[in-house]
Parts: sequence; C-alpha cells; structure tokens
Amino acid sequence: VQLQASGGGLAQAGGSLRLSCAASARTFSRLSMGWFRQNPGKEREFVAGINWSDGSTYYADSVKGRFVISRDNAKKMVYLQMNSLKPEDTAVYYCAAARREYGRRWSEFDYWGQGTQVTVSS
Repeated sequence: VQLQASGGGLAQAGGSLRLSCAASARTFSRLSMGWFRQNPGKEREFVAGINWSDGSTYYADSVKGRFVISRDNAKKMVYLQMNSLKPEDTAVYYCAAARREYGRRWSEFDYWGQGTQVTVSS
C-alpha cells in the first residue's frame, strides 16, 4: 500500500485548505483511513479517521466541528477538508491506512504516506 498526500500550503487564520491522499491498494475499500499531524519535537497527533465498514468518522476534539474527513472508494482517495483554520493547526500532515477501525494511535495504523506541510498564519 502506497499513500501520497497533497494539498498542503499556506493559509490565513480563518481560512480553509483541503488535503488529499491517493492510495494504491487493491483493497482500499477494506482499509480505514486517518490523518495525523506532527510538529518538530512533538509526537504525531491523531486528527481524524474514517472507518472502512460503514464510512463512520471520528475526530480529535481539537478539530471537531472544523475539519471533515471523507473518502471516495472508487477513486481510492481520502480527503481532509480543513475550515476555520488556526495557527495551532500548523504542522506536517500525514495520511495513514489501517486494517482495524477506530484507531487513534499512530501504532494502530499500518501504512503511511509522506507528509504535507500546512502553515496557518495569524
């Protein structure tokens, strides 16, 4: 499984960005997907997840109500729509895939893409 994240960049506080993650996996529809973020010297932090079985979604409290994760199984894509961005959302964002559901720890995800930088200016 290979994952390719894109869509990062610079945004102003209050603005929006949409991240995309393209997956190369025959069984993409049977993989739960997640987004994590990380700043230098800090642990990788869970942001959002979407389960494979029913498409249910779950979020970190810090982004709930502002970010939306979605997936398109036909295109083998997962997205993270980020609205009402805050400077504290600045980080490198990673997409990840897992065979299990409801994972929130980085160790519960099996495959990782490269990161994409998101910078939010105040």
